[in-house]
Order: sequence, then C-alpha cells, then structure tokens
Amino acid sequence: MDFNRRQFGFGLAVAAVMTATGMVQAAGQSIIVQSTTSTQNSGLFDYILPIFEKARGIKVNVVAVGTGQAIKNAQNCDGDVLFVHAKLAEEKFVAEGYGLARHDIMYNDFVIVGPVADPAEITGSNEAVVSLKKIADAKAPFASRGDDSGTHKKELSLWNEAGVDAKAASGTWYRETGSGMGATLNASVGMGAYTMSDRATWIAFKNKGDFKIVVEGDEAMFNQYGIMQVNPAKCPNVKAEAASSFVDWVIGTDGQAAIASFKLDGQQLFFPNAAAK
Repeated sequence: MDFNRRQFGFGLAVAAVMTATGMVQAAGQSIIVQSTTSTQNSGLFDYILPIFEKARGIKVNVVAVGTGQAIKNAQNCDGDVLFVHAKLAEEKFVAEGYGLARHDIMYNDFVIVGPVADPAEITGSNEAVVSLKKIADAKAPFASRGDDSGTHKKELSLWNEAGVDAKAASGTWYRETGSGMGATLNASVGMGAYTMSDRATWIAFKNKGDFKIVVEGDEAMFNQYGIMQVNPAKCPNVKAEAASSFVDWVIGTDGQAAIASFKLDGQQLFFPNAAAK
C-alpha cells in the first residue's frame, strides 16, 4: 500500500513538472493570429491582448484581413490561430483538417448605414432584405467590401435573399471597394453610398459625416465570431502550446470577461458567448 502511495505521489509530481514545463515553454513565445478587420479596427485586440500577454507571457501578433483571406492564410500555415466571423467557412476549415475544434467566442450584429438624405427611404427599418431590395430598385449607390470577408459573405447572402444580382450591377450603383471595413466606410461616406458594417467598426469609426444607421435589429444580421487553433498535423510549424493557451484563455472566464468589459463611448461592442468550460 505504501509503495503504491509513493508511486502515485511520484506520478503526480511528474505530471506537475510536465505541466509547469509546458507553461514555461509557451511563455515567452509569440503567435500569429489570423483575424478580421473588425476585431482590429474596433480596438478590441488593443484592449484584450495586453491582458492576455500579462497573464500568460505570450506575445500575440495579429494579421487583420477579410475572413476569406484569413482562412486562406491559415490554410497556408501562415498562422497559429484563426479568429474570424463566417461560421460555415470556419466549420469547413475544421472539417477539412486545417483547424482543431471551433469555438464560439462572441457576437454582435451588422447594420446598414447611409446618408441622412436616405434616397431609398429605408430609415428605421429592421428588415435587411426588404431594405436592400429598395436600394436596388432606387439604384441608390451601395458600397460593398467585395473582399470575401465575413461581412461581404453576409451581405451577398442578403442580396441573394432579396432576389438581387448585385454583382451584375458592379460599377453602376453597386460599387466594390476590395477593402477592409474602415476603408469601405470612408469610401461610402465619400460617395454618399449605403454600406453594411459590423456594429463595432461603425461605433469606432470617426469619419461618420452626415451618415447614420438606417437599418438595424434584424435577426438575419446576427454576427457570430469563432476561434480555432491551426492543426499542427497540417502545419508542423504551429506553436501548439502557445496557440492552445490563447484559445483556452479567450473562451475561458478571464477572456470572456475582458471581451465583455471592452466599451467605446459607454457602449459594449461585443457580447461573449463561449460555452462554459
């Protein structure tokens, strides 16, 4: 009995040393997170990453591009973690073996913004599809990101529901910027064109001019974010321990609290909804 107890105690000690060693190995490392322009433009990463780095000793470098490009970059092994907002594409990324388990992180919503003049007469609507159809019927200018981002994917799905082939109108009333959300908002204001934005980037955007939110509150404009570690089996260069530490922190109590506490002008920009761990 005494031998078994000593053996058990030795096993616990070894496990503790291994765990501590893993933590030491991860601390001091840096990882690359492939993410979206909305998480960067809104200021979320500037707020939460110093909290994470202080807690875990791991430096996080963010590549902020459209979700489609972020996924391509991760598939090319140019990152350790993927943090984006296009759930179907994320699930495909995992199903094809490029990522480990996908986790919900947080949500907010999309809004349609436009000039006070409102040529399509959609101000106050909470029906995105109906409003987009009115924009198309009025041939009112609309600025699209056109960059295969999560926002662009959502926008195209809504045009499809509206029965509008927006791409066929490219170069006329429908104008594709091929840019991130901040640049597209700038172009939109400059052209007097409607556009669709995630709410966080709109709140953080400084050059609003006479623009305002004209359509909001539609369940179809729900905006879910997800996170997943890039699979080391596909990408042997992945810093697995450090990447796992970041994912665990983001979906854990501390990371979720940090996301919830991020505010601009007293407004909460993202709402954490990771499953309890």
